[in-house]
Amino acid sequence: MPTANTTPSLTFWDHLDVLRSTLIRIAVVVVVCAVVSFIMKDELFGVVLAPRSSDFVTYRLLGVSTFSLHLMNTGLTEQFMIHIRTAMYAGLLTASPYILYELFRFVSPGLYRHERRYAVWLVGAAYIMFVVGTLVNYFMVFPLTVRFLGTYQVSPEVSNMLTLQSYIDTLLGMSLVMGVVFELPVVCALMGRMGLINSEIMSRYRRHAIVAILIVAAIITPTTDVFTLFIVALPIYLLYEVSILIVRH
Repeated sequence: MPTANTTPSLTFWDHLDVLRSTLIRIAVVVVVCAVVSFIMKDELFGVVLAPRSSDFVTYRLLGVSTFSLHLMNTGLTEQFMIHIRTAMYAGLLTASPYILYELFRFVSPGLYRHERRYAVWLVGAAYIMFVVGTLVNYFMVFPLTVRFLGTYQVSPEVSNMLTLQSYIDTLLGMSLVMGVVFELPVVCALMGRMGLINSEIMSRYRRHAIVAILIVAAIITPTTDVFTLFIVALPIYLLYEVSILIVRH
């Protein structure tokens, strides 16, 4: 019969002390990574602002005509605060593997051996899929969206004056949404293991899923560009098909 990891019995307050130590170590690592990101301002914003110009790799591969979006600042402290916030996000993303390691090390003593193996697989898969979703957004979804919306004009007499704040908010928001969307195979695998869904149900409702995918893609990319909508919907649909195979096995 499976047994939990053998560790000395700890009281409730002992567990709180261990949790406090874990959170302190996590906070220190996140702050250090954020400070390094803050110091490396040119490199950080070189990556963040790259999709605003036709020199970006995605535009070169697609043969997009030359363009460059001019971003402006409207607040006295806005650029400095955006620098701090972006550095914090970068620090959190950089430190995320260590964060997962520390959290897993905290909860693993209370898990059975087979539960630890399953938890490692589940957390690892969820993390990898979130990172993949973020990268897909950065290299595909966001560049196409910002290029369309940033250059769209209702009239030649109305010029676009885009703020740095709106650019950063859109990038971070879309990255978060795409990261969550790419968790679909992991969620389906978990629900399949719990007996809530199976591959037959997912196959039967494939047409309904396609409609839902198109709606989600339209929400993620609020443009009238059919090509951009297809670019977003296609990987989500492929994730749905992969989810069917995962649940089946």
